[in-house]
Amino acid sequence: MRRAVFAVIAVLSAACPSTQNPNGNSPTDAGSGSGSDAGSACTAVPTCTTTIHFSGTGTSVTLRGDFAPDGWTTGVAMTPSPSGGFDATIPANDEQIILYKFFVDGAWVTDEDNARKSPDGYGGFNSVVRVDCDHCPHRAAMDWRDGIIYFVMLDRFYDGDPSNNATVQGAEFPGQYQGGDLAGVTQKIQSGYFDQLGINTIWITSPLENTSLAEPGSDGHIYSGYHGYWPKDETLVDAHFGTQADLQTMVDTAHAHGINILLDYVMNHVTTDAPVYQQNVGNGWFWPNDNGAGGNCVCGQGCAFDTHCWFDTFLPTFNMLDDDARRWSVGNAIDWAKQLGIDGFRLDAVKQVETVWFTDTRARVQGEVAWDQPFYMVGETFDGNRDLIKSYVNPNTMLDGQFDFPLRAQVLYTLLHRTGQMSDLSNFVASNDGYYGPGAVMSTFLDNHDVPRAMEHALDTPMFDPWDGGKEDSWSGQPSLPDSANPFQRLQMAYAFLMTSPGIPMLYYGDEYGMPGAGDPDNRRFMQWSGYTTNQSWLHDQLAALAKLRAQHPAMRRGTRSTLGVTTDTWVYEMQTSGDQIYVALNRSDSAQNAAGLPDGTYQDLIAGTTLTLPLMIPPRTGMVLAPK
Repeated sequence: MRRAVFAVIAVLSAACPSTQNPNGNSPTDAGSGSGSDAGSACTAVPTCTTTIHFSGTGTSVTLRGDFAPDGWTTGVAMTPSPSGGFDATIPANDEQIILYKFFVDGAWVTDEDNARKSPDGYGGFNSVVRVDCDHCPHRAAMDWRDGIIYFVMLDRFYDGDPSNNATVQGAEFPGQYQGGDLAGVTQKIQSGYFDQLGINTIWITSPLENTSLAEPGSDGHIYSGYHGYWPKDETLVDAHFGTQADLQTMVDTAHAHGINILLDYVMNHVTTDAPVYQQNVGNGWFWPNDNGAGGNCVCGQGCAFDTHCWFDTFLPTFNMLDDDARRWSVGNAIDWAKQLGIDGFRLDAVKQVETVWFTDTRARVQGEVAWDQPFYMVGETFDGNRDLIKSYVNPNTMLDGQFDFPLRAQVLYTLLHRTGQMSDLSNFVASNDGYYGPGAVMSTFLDNHDVPRAMEHALDTPMFDPWDGGKEDSWSGQPSLPDSANPFQRLQMAYAFLMTSPGIPMLYYGDEYGMPGAGDPDNRRFMQWSGYTTNQSWLHDQLAALAKLRAQHPAMRRGTRSTLGVTTDTWVYEMQTSGDQIYVALNRSDSAQNAAGLPDGTYQDLIAGTTLTLPLMIPPRTGMVLAPK
């Protein structure tokens, strides 16, 4: 939906300002940032000029802002308007976001006629406008409850441009760069891979520049920064993944396919060779690596996992209580969001970061970034404490949601490990569906890049505990793809539950084919693009069918859940919303079980496309989605 902006008139013009680079302008007392497009797909069309009006009075009135390199320091003189007040006309691109203030007789003044404002980082506000020349069609707003996320680890997904392949001296395989890049993601979007899988949101690991040094991991092996979590210069795109133009092309291509992009933003730390660290190491921007007892303040070693600890001896942690450090970090994140036109952030290591970072970022997102649709901010708090996770969730002031680690653990215990009773899951879910508060949109998942692959939990004899990181089997004794259909069927059952539950289900790359893997780095194998077994192809098709059904049935993603029947090994529940109703029948056992509690009637099996009548037997290790006929 377009937002009405006061005191701004767009007029066609031949003038074309150059595209600004994130962080290209220096902070001033009036604010910082760069006037940028909300995506570059339309920058080749004719540009326009924007007239900004000041309705007040004054002797000397200038327009200041991020619309030009000297916009905050010199600005543009405003001239008297025939209707009263003052006007200034500046060149702009369609959908360019401009932060501005008026400088009136030596004083900074916000635009009282424009309700849209954003914190300037110095205790005041900038006025905000998005230029609308009607060249670029606005994207349809997305309700994030309708999302399905596919998580791409850039270096391990697809090599679309071998010319940027390079390794880091000293790093061991598989902790070495393997060639996946932004061009590869773009090519897979263009091929329709994500469309066919029913995906409407892609989360990519951080594409920003990592250190070029090899560093030891906690396991003693030597790694590169292939994963994106060792940022060196967060104003640049990492050359291993491509260029900024490649990143923009990927975003624009995704949008053309109706796919949203979440960028993984690493705000907790940088590397010791980062310019921002070397330039600010002694001025309070970073917590010292000192535990107060003569040792290193490394998380889980010399210090507890808190906001002061370093992830490693080469990863200094930002002190976000320092105004300048926080202003730099928040400004960097916001500039990337505006420059690229992305749709949200996945935010790393939430519980290590001071909460003021999230409130500042949310306030600037609301003012500068969230235009046609809400900007989704989802956090990672790797913890089983629901109250801790919830403390960061508030769509108005902090995060829209977090990855639901407690739910993941319960799903793995009950459905994949087959421990306890199915009522353990149904009872947990009864409280969990609304636990994180009104408006919260959590993300549900089975695995990610920090834990063993879901396949290892679905084996007849699970390989790991749900909270086990699996590092002991990541370099030797790595699991292989199972021959049995059983674990593939259990994964289908678990995803049937996620796809019929509130929140945004997340699919880790390769899980659609049941890729095996122990802990990091074995869970980050290069994506399998050929040679699928019958079981792998079956699982892919089942998950694609579930994703497409979720898009077709609002009850699957927004409905209210009611348990109809639960036994030791089965759970039958209804999902219902206005105008839509589906039934879900889960059977974790190795034998067919009666769908206890299913109302009398005739049903359509929405996955198989068959018609069923009672008594209905749920096949072994199966999740069924049914609609009454």
